Amino acid sequence: MSQIAAHAPYGGVVPEIAARAHVEIVDGLIARAMANAGVKPAALDGIAAAAGPGLIGGVLVGLMSGKGMALATGKPFVAVNHLEAHALVARLAGRLAFPYLLLLASGGHTQILAVKGVGDYLRLGATMDDAIGEAFDKTAKLLGLPYPGGPAVEAAAKDGDPARFALPRPLIGRPNADFSLSGLKTATRLAAQAIAPLRARDVADLCASFQAAIVDVIEDRLRVGLRLFRERVGAAEGVVVAGGVAANGAIREAMARFCAQVGLPLVAPPPRLCTDNGAMIAWAGLERLRLGLTDDLAAPARPRWPLDPKAERALNNKA
Repeated sequence: MSQIAAHAPYGGVVPEIAARAHVEIVDGLIARAMANAGVKPAALDGIAAAAGPGLIGGVLVGLMSGKGMALATGKPFVAVNHLEAHALVARLAGRLAFPYLLLLASGGHTQILAVKGVGDYLRLGATMDDAIGEAFDKTAKLLGLPYPGGPAVEAAAKDGDPARFALPRPLIGRPNADFSLSGLKTATRLAAQAIAPLRARDVADLCASFQAAIVDVIEDRLRVGLRLFRERVGAAEGVVVAGGVAANGAIREAMARFCAQVGLPLVAPPPRLCTDNGAMIAWAGLERLRLGLTDDLAAPARPRWPLDPKAERALNNKA
């Protein structure tokens, strides 16, 4: 899956421009990847491409390119759910058996899942509004920091005082494993407005306070998620954090503390495998190919594609 995006001046992605950029670049990108790997198409075992979820224009470009390669080479084709790729890439990064507890946190998704096997997922909790990465992006924009917001907020937070602003910790103590970030985002905005115009120190302290609140929420939600995991699935082999937000150092440290407390190993992919990348799509394709889980060339592009079958049925019932 190629990583090509056209960014708006103040953050975000312009879908049509991004899709056109995919069209212009994807063929050369595939050719370079094959050349760098020293592999001819005939030597491949199969072709995997992301089929969703995501902005449909970019997804279509990559998916059709993958289908074209599969048709030209006669190789098996695997249409990959890119959320499943995040869920499984920890098994590429380190030895990890099923089942395990997963925090999947990105710009568009925040979920706690039980990963029971390839294609077998149970959603234990999800965001009720903003995803964690989305909250980072919007907070960065509010404070005049560049896009993407996650790395910018993390960098500013290193010089800030996390105790200066008493920001809320939404849903802490609730018996479910869901998240809610809109209230935290609003509280950050109100705190910023109250002391405007902002100095560099104010921005750093706001970032540190915001990030500290996110860390506290994640630790609490994971504790509940692990309890639900043990009730519904059984013993976990480990805990995984994946998605773009998993590259955040403070969140990784919090996850490590949590895992030390509960006596489970933490598997966190290296930062280069946390954000959307082609290696995770290839790995998910390999995991599915090993089990004979291939797709025909009619596999559709899907802008929404829940991992949990129950969540998918609920989505279809609403459609």
